[in-house]
Amino acid sequence: MIVREKPRFWDLLTALRGSIVPRVVGPVALLCAIATLIVVFDHLTGLAPHLDGSAFTVFGIGLSLFLGFRNNAAYDRWWEARKLWGGLLADMRSLAREVEVFMADPGQRKEVLRAALVFLHAHRLNLRRLSPQSPGQETVADAIHPPDAALDRLNAVVAEAHRGGALDGFGARALSARLGNMALQQAGCERIANSPLPFVYSLLIYRTTYLYCLLLPLALVSTTGWMTPVFVAVVAYMFLGLAEVTEELSHPFATSLNGIALDAICRAAEISLAPHLDEVPPAPLQPVHHYLS
Repeated sequence: MIVREKPRFWDLLTALRGSIVPRVVGPVALLCAIATLIVVFDHLTGLAPHLDGSAFTVFGIGLSLFLGFRNNAAYDRWWEARKLWGGLLADMRSLAREVEVFMADPGQRKEVLRAALVFLHAHRLNLRRLSPQSPGQETVADAIHPPDAALDRLNAVVAEAHRGGALDGFGARALSARLGNMALQQAGCERIANSPLPFVYSLLIYRTTYLYCLLLPLALVSTTGWMTPVFVAVVAYMFLGLAEVTEELSHPFATSLNGIALDAICRAAEISLAPHLDEVPPAPLQPVHHYLS
């Protein structure tokens, strides 16, 4: 995730990290070149068809509304994903306080919290489609679904404490409810990760945008002349840029520059749980070149 203060005017114009410019510069250049060829052809032969610009006004308004709707849907996914991970962080902190209240055995308390951290990291790796064969994940790495295996292990520790008399019925119910809430947050994240925006939206948006930009020079050439490629480039940048922003926001758990900073959230959980584990809290993750992973 890009973390930076509002850039100055020059930085605003030249910033590429976290921008969609690298992803659209090729298509925009291609459309600009095609517009240039149309202008040259019309200038040399006068045979290029000239279309009515009023139709393109209506076309452009419709395309803008559709792009705006799709962009809102993508941002809603991104923000919901961020809220779910914020809820998971809150659950981790609440779990640490609850085990202090309900579990007298320090060893069992630490076992619960360590199992909770294994779950959180397994959940992060699963959402990002990364290998579970990483440090700290040895106990669940071979499971079909590592986050579920980690949560099952966490539940087993609580159940064992209850059966052994170290945890009373009220405490067991409270911790069980906490684990159930964590499972709900997990399922919400997996729903977002496994249910992308309908492909038909993307297909229609890109096809319509390219069609609009390819035909636009025929509506502009009679009035804007040699400036036609410039106007086409601006329109293509705007429409294709919005489409690419939507595409990136619709995948909130990806390791892209605008994905949610899952590593930083997991580190925040480690910092919060460290005092309960009698460990020195690790340092918070810091942005590197404005990027927080």
